[in-house]
Amino acid sequence: MLFLQEKLQMGGDNLTSTHEFILVGLSNDRETQILLFVAILLIYSFSLVGNLGIMLVQKDSQLHTPMYFFLTHLSSLEICYVNSTIPQMLAHLLMGHAELSLIHCALQMYAALSLGSAEALLLGVMAYDRYLAICHPLTYATAMGRWHQLKLASICWVGGFCVAVVCVSLTFSHPFCDPCCINHFICEIPKVLKVACDDTRMTKFIIFLFAGMIILVPFSIILISYGLILFSVFHMRSSTGLRKAFSTCGSHLAVVIMFYGGTTFTYLIPESGRSPDTDKQIAVFYVVVTPLLNPIIYTLWNKDVHEAMAKFLRRLGFAKKS
Repeated sequence: MLFLQEKLQMGGDNLTSTHEFILVGLSNDRETQILLFVAILLIYSFSLVGNLGIMLVQKDSQLHTPMYFFLTHLSSLEICYVNSTIPQMLAHLLMGHAELSLIHCALQMYAALSLGSAEALLLGVMAYDRYLAICHPLTYATAMGRWHQLKLASICWVGGFCVAVVCVSLTFSHPFCDPCCINHFICEIPKVLKVACDDTRMTKFIIFLFAGMIILVPFSIILISYGLILFSVFHMRSSTGLRKAFSTCGSHLAVVIMFYGGTTFTYLIPESGRSPDTDKQIAVFYVVVTPLLNPIIYTLWNKDVHEAMAKFLRRLGFAKKS
C-alpha cells in the first residue's frame, strides 16, 4: 500500500494531470438525496449491529466450529467493507455533492476491492467446508482442524489484498485529465478507467483476468461442492440430516447468488447496451444491501445462533433468564 501512495504522490505528467474526481452520485434531486441518506443510514446501522452480533455470539462454546469461524471472518469483512464505502456515500448525500482527491479515491478503491476479493475467496472456502462436513463427516474434524482453518482464512485475506494492490496500481498508472466526472457514487475500477486519457485496453484486459480468477475460481468451487453435497444428501435416509443440510447450505447459497451476481455484472459483463445508471443500481445492492442480508440469512433459521444470542443478551441483562 505504501508503494501505491508513493506512486500517487509523485505527480508529474506521466501519472495524472488532475487532483480530484467528481462523483455524480445516486441522484441530483435534493429531496431524493435526503431520503436516500436516511434509508442508507438505517441499513448501515443495522448492518453493523447484525455483523457485530455474529462476531460476539461466536464466543459461545457451541459455536466453536469451522463454519462459525469462517462466518465470523465473513462478518469482519462486511463490517470493514461497509465502513470503506457507506460513510463517504452518506457524507456526499448530506452535502449534496461528491468530490474525492486522487489519493482518497485510490485508497477507497483499494479497501473496497481487497475486502470484496477476500469475501469472494472466503465464500468458496465456506462451500468447501460444508462439503467436507456433509460428505466426509468422519474425517471432517481432522481435515478442517484449527490450523487448517487459520491457513484458509489467511489465504483469503492476503489474496484479496494482493489482488487489490495490482489492480489499483495499474488503474492509477494512467493519466486522468480534467474534468474527471465519474458516473458512480464510489470509486470503482471500470468507471475510473473510463475517464483515463490514454489507452487502457491492456489494463482492462489484465484486470478482467484478475476479476475472472477471483470470481470464477471460488464460484466453480462452490458449484462443485454443492453438486457433490446434493448428490450426497439425496442418498441420506435421515430426514433430520437432510433438513439440516439444506438449511445450512441454503443460507450460504443465497449469499453466494447475491454477491456473485452483482460483481459478475460489474466486472465481467461488457457495459455496451445497458443504461449508465444500471451499474449504480446494482452496486447499491452489493455495497449497501448484501452486508445487511448476510447476518439475517445466516441466523434466520439457525437455532444454534438463536440460543447463543439469547445467552449473550441474558448476560447483558436484556433478556430474562429462563
